Amino acid sequence: MMPLIYSLIAAFVVSLVSLVSIVFIGLKEEFLKKILLLLVGFSAGAMMAGALLHLIPEAAESLDMQSIGLAAIFGFSIFFILERVLHWHHCHKSGGECDVHIFAYTNLIGDGLHNFLDGVVIAAAFAAGWQVGMVTTLAVIMHELPQEISDFGVLIYAGFTKGKALLYNFISALLAVFGALIGSLIAEQIQAFVPWLLALAAGGFIYICASDLIPELHKEKKLSKSLFSFAIFGLGVALMWAFKIIFE
Repeated sequence: MMPLIYSLIAAFVVSLVSLVSIVFIGLKEEFLKKILLLLVGFSAGAMMAGALLHLIPEAAESLDMQSIGLAAIFGFSIFFILERVLHWHHCHKSGGECDVHIFAYTNLIGDGLHNFLDGVVIAAAFAAGWQVGMVTTLAVIMHELPQEISDFGVLIYAGFTKGKALLYNFISALLAVFGALIGSLIAEQIQAFVPWLLALAAGGFIYICASDLIPELHKEKKLSKSLFSFAIFGLGVALMWAFKIIFE
């Protein structure tokens, strides 16, 4: 019973990390618009590194590379189809130009799956012992900090208001609690599917990064600003790499 309680508390604390973006609420709209493209670049780097440096290597501990490749391709394809369906439904229904970029919704879905898996991992860690659970929770928090900030920036860039972006990001983060609950109740049954879900989520992140976020960076006309955005992309990669080195 105690591992379940510890897991739920830890997952809820991890969910609260999404509220770190509240520091952006007080920023003026003009200043926020100036840094949005930088946040998109940071998000692209963090997301790509999260997929290639965290999710896929973790899946590789249980699956062969061919299985991981197939699962990632499947995840990539799912997000492609999902984005097309959402775009058709949203734009067809509105009868004109979409006022919200559709990749905001695919980003929320991908991040929600990632948060759910974080909850499952936390539950598995506490099942092995509270010390392992605490270390794992800290690692997840450190991993989520740059991700949540960048996700907030993506939602703002996509057309969400600051309040709505914060709320939606928090709701997505709460899926970690649901993951911890499921992971605790059916730990043995769900563990076999976690590596496949990790690879699938990685494919989804790669799709969002390559198909939606990076093309937005290409819209910048000035070479100096474009190169600076790419440097911020590198910063997102470097930070995720640093977290991997520190906490593994």
